[in-house]
Amino acid sequence: MEKMDNKRIAVLLSGGVDSSVVVYELVRQGITPDCFYIRIGPEDNTSGLTDGGSVDEWDCSSEEDLEMATAVAHRYGCRLEVVDCHREYWDQVTKYTMEKVRAGLTPNPDVMCNRLIKFGAFHEKRGRDYDLIATGHYAQTEVEEVGDCKSPTTEADEIVNRKSVNCKSVNSKSVNRKSVNRKSVNRKLKWLCTSPDPVKDQTDFLAQIYDWQLEKAIFPIGHYMKDEVRQIAEREHLASARRKDSQGICFLGKIDYTEYLRRYLGEMPGDVVELEPGIDNPSQQRAGRIIGRHRGHWFYTIGQRKGLGFGGGPWFIVKKDVANNILFVSHGYDPATAYKQTFPTIGFHSINGVMPGEQVTFKIRHTPEYHQATLEATGDGGFLVHSAVPIHGVAPGQFCVVYDRDHHRCYGSAEISV
Repeated sequence: MEKMDNKRIAVLLSGGVDSSVVVYELVRQGITPDCFYIRIGPEDNTSGLTDGGSVDEWDCSSEEDLEMATAVAHRYGCRLEVVDCHREYWDQVTKYTMEKVRAGLTPNPDVMCNRLIKFGAFHEKRGRDYDLIATGHYAQTEVEEVGDCKSPTTEADEIVNRKSVNCKSVNSKSVNRKSVNRKSVNRKLKWLCTSPDPVKDQTDFLAQIYDWQLEKAIFPIGHYMKDEVRQIAEREHLASARRKDSQGICFLGKIDYTEYLRRYLGEMPGDVVELEPGIDNPSQQRAGRIIGRHRGHWFYTIGQRKGLGFGGGPWFIVKKDVANNILFVSHGYDPATAYKQTFPTIGFHSINGVMPGEQVTFKIRHTPEYHQATLEATGDGGFLVHSAVPIHGVAPGQFCVVYDRDHHRCYGSAEISV
């Protein structure tokens, strides 16, 4: 962990076991942080809903969460403040989610919550008063000394253009402007790095944050395995020690994601059509028979197999025709049409300004596995990803998170395109 002497530290305390152990870790080092509980539930009882129903049960900031956070802060003599980010969440993260699903894409609200709320709106409201912001994410950071921009300091094959870090590619907020004008630029480059726990690693959820956000971020439990964090909490008799980990999108509470979409977008029934092998070329598929009806294309994602409700299965969602509101499916337990080995991405976001090289590892969903790939720059800020193995359920709108060949350093992520 980086040096924290004489620095003001804010902890984002959710009431869960991970952020509770963050407070413990800091206090045992002689640091008394200020704790903040972010409230991101709905603003009112009907905000944005198509059915006019109540959203009381959606509020992530439940009494139990706040009670747990209060107990931990009190235990260690830390100040606790509730920061209301309702409006920012619903104006930014929910808007992003709804726009993506309406377009037939597969968004990731938790990724944007980190960028726009935890390290965004919170920073604007309170975080700007602190030197560092500590969270319970399972991730780590490293700092690399970078010297003269004309003298390579990293392996050549880690940069797309085979040069060292390009000063122009680095967000100006992380570079001293006076230094940039000098012939030699000396600075420190901070990297987002993976956790030793491959199951809990959360770098994929952090791969859209900006360099200035990473500069202020610290992850005090990122070097632990999840079981170790649990053991610390139980040993220290923390109130949250036996709390279950949250599942899914944090603010939904008792409401599942499908119900969330239905309440905001309603239903729009359409046909479900089977894709069949072409007559002349079996590898070229064509539309076949209608096998059923769906309730709205936004309730389904590419590669989905469970919970479809279509008779005569098993079925896989293969693609969507958003303009005509048609879902295309393929029959079988593991059809070849459910896989892709090459797919395009757009708008690659580099966390610290360093672009990846050709040989990388990547993942497209929150799983322990990393896949090897070759990246081919497309000239529009994106890449063609040539995976070493076929990948199941590649869906436009998902984030392709890119790592070095050892899946240790995270470069950033790009949105998978059509």
